[in-house]
This record gives sequence, structure tokens and C-alpha cells, in this order.
Amino acid sequence: MNLIALSALPAGMLFAFVTTITPGPNNTMLLASGVNFGFRRTVPHILGISLGCAILMLSVGFGLGQAFERLPILYTVLEAASVAYLLYLAWRIGTSGDVKTSGGKTRPMTFVEAAAFQWINPKAWMMVLTAATTIRLSADYGQSAMWMAVVFIVIGLPCITMWAAFGVGLRRFLSNRRALRAFNVTMALLLILSLYPLVARLLTH
Repeated sequence: MNLIALSALPAGMLFAFVTTITPGPNNTMLLASGVNFGFRRTVPHILGISLGCAILMLSVGFGLGQAFERLPILYTVLEAASVAYLLYLAWRIGTSGDVKTSGGKTRPMTFVEAAAFQWINPKAWMMVLTAATTIRLSADYGQSAMWMAVVFIVIGLPCITMWAAFGVGLRRFLSNRRALRAFNVTMALLLILSLYPLVARLLTH
């Protein structure tokens, strides 16, 4: 890293910390997964989020961000897909006593599913697009994205892990099925509330 990159590193680390530790779709689902499945079974979900965000950061840094600037309709379509899928996830969590897959079998989100989800996660897009345009860890745009991807992994992984661990800590208080159902409904409502800024922006287009 050059001196300019080192001077920007604290800002990049702070940005990664704030955006990954605060509530959002990923952390809400990790909390629910920790409650429903325990920590060990949630680890692939955690790792998938971390790698998925890093890949998304690299994709934006190597040209995807410019594509959205030239064709803003593509980003609008992505936002609409994000709303639809997150509403589906909220319904899936809130309408059962535990999280279920589309096939009806109870299991946590897999590594691949969690990584792929970042492509339609509105908070993940906000994170990487903001980082790509405001934090320069290198004079080269692509190298800056690579360094920021590393920062997201190093800083973000412990932050999101805390949410799953907190969910595990809640398990003993939610051993009653009715309490678990109430918790999952609450998580579903939080997922829906996290969509408010995105829905408001879509309605103004």
C-alpha cells in the first residue's frame, strides 16, 4: 500500500465495521439461524455472506459499478428483485415455527445460497457501491476494490459472527415453540422494515 492508501485505511475499516455490525437482512437472518439451528450449522451461512460481499466488492471495482451508471434501469431491476426476494424470505421465516426451505425440510442457508444472496441484498449493494466511490485504498480502481474486499472480510466476518452467536445465546429462552414462533415473526417484520428505504426510492423513480 502507498501512503495515500494507508491514510484511507482507517476510514475503510470504520466503514466496514459500521455497515457489517448494524442490523440488515444478513444479520437478521443470522440471528434467526443461530436461534433455530445453532452456531455450527450456521457457519456456512456466515462464511457465504463474507465471501459473497467480497466478490460483490470486486465485481463493482472491476466494472459493474460503471455498468450501473450507464444503464441505471439495470439497478432498478435489481432493486425490485431484492424487494421481492426479501419479502419471500420474510414470509418463509414468519409463517412457520422454524425456518424452512422451499422443499419443506428444515435447514439453514447454505454457503452457496448465502454468497449468492448478496447479489440481491440491498444493504450489500449499498455497502460496496458506497465503498467503491468514496474510499480509495489505492490509486488504481481495481486494486482499491481488492483491498476493500479484504477489509470487509477481516472486519466484517467477526461482526456478523456476533449476530449468529447472539442467536445461539437466545436459544434457551426460546425453547417454547410459541416463543420461537413469536421470535421468527419478529425477525420477519424486521426484514420487511429493512426494505423501507429501498421501497421508498423505487416509488420515487
